[in-house]
Amino acid sequence: MKLEIRRYRWSDLDTLLALHRICLAEVGLVPGDGVYYDDDFPRIQEIYLACGGDFLVGEVGSRIVAMGGLKPVDTATAEVCRLRVHPEFQRRGFGAAMLAAIERRAVELGFQRVRGDTTLNQEAALALYQRRGWRELSRERVGDLTVIYGEKRLVPRAVIDR
Repeated sequence: MKLEIRRYRWSDLDTLLALHRICLAEVGLVPGDGVYYDDDFPRIQEIYLACGGDFLVGEVGSRIVAMGGLKPVDTATAEVCRLRVHPEFQRRGFGAAMLAAIERRAVELGFQRVRGDTTLNQEAALALYQRRGWRELSRERVGDLTVIYGEKRLVPRAVIDR
């Protein structure tokens, strides 16, 4: 099974929202927990694409199984948001492929670093970020959850190509 990564299309919206909810339920996150929200989905064009970021979708065949957004924070920093892989397709390297694609896209867009957050109970996400060279910045207690904030400095493409 090969993961094909492409840019978000408006017709993906309902599928992405369902994928988001399935993935969060899988790790015990629920609406109203202080961490879970999904109000950005109807505004992907505005929040991610129109302001200099991006939103990527991963497909196997014609089925959307992964996603991830890149939201500008400032001219140097972008936030990785909505990194999700459907539970039926986890443990196949798709999360790593999505994160690598998002990081490459951040470099292409001129960002120098990426930031993101996850919760302590999302062990696979924590391990993925660690493997990809992210460093923990801080932790915060939100209700019953511990949110971990991380960052990675990106290597500009000119340096990679040398």
